[in-house]
Amino acid sequence: MRHLAVDAMDASGFVVLADYVPGIIQEIRYHSTYNFIGDRIDGYEEPVALLTIEAARALKEVSAELNVQGYRLKVFDAYRPARAVRHFVLWGIDDLDLRMKPFFYPTLEKQQLFARGYIASRSSHSRGSTVDLTLLDMKTGREVDMGSPFDLFGEASHPDCREIGDEQYANRMLLQKAMLRGGFTPNDCEWWHFTLLDEPYPETLFDFPVSVGSLKR
Repeated sequence: MRHLAVDAMDASGFVVLADYVPGIIQEIRYHSTYNFIGDRIDGYEEPVALLTIEAARALKEVSAELNVQGYRLKVFDAYRPARAVRHFVLWGIDDLDLRMKPFFYPTLEKQQLFARGYIASRSSHSRGSTVDLTLLDMKTGREVDMGSPFDLFGEASHPDCREIGDEQYANRMLLQKAMLRGGFTPNDCEWWHFTLLDEPYPETLFDFPVSVGSLKR
């Protein structure tokens, strides 16, 4: 069900993802300094994944399906405040800050990250129904090999890239097909990125901080 645009600071339609998806693993990268910028990102006050109620319910069904197959979901990012996206854009203007280039965009120039769609000046994450995630093997306790790590910007991270191994490609398709069945759509550039097809706030870019407290204000 889609809703009309609301106040960008109104978190009433959001929930803590871990409250809806039992056993979900969270590694909120933008709350840490291990990300493509190298600093904690504006608006990430706590390392917690928030999503709209509708997206969380859909992801619960995906998680249940994958649990039966021996996998758990691991989330890197979910709702992202508009102020965090502004942080990305301002970083993009600073030509001298290349600290994390070897780890996240070794084959691209900084300006290409925006031109090629790896980083957006208006992110679907700010609408609250987009999630970045991977699979964790319940037997080994390790992330499944997807052929490239989260937030590696380049051709190798495109979901349909066949330059990776057959097993890694099959792992990507396992995740993608489960997310498609759950009502999410994939991203052409990032195997980890999915948006709820029938997202409730398609026109609203929210800006409240990422924290449990934001849901209680």
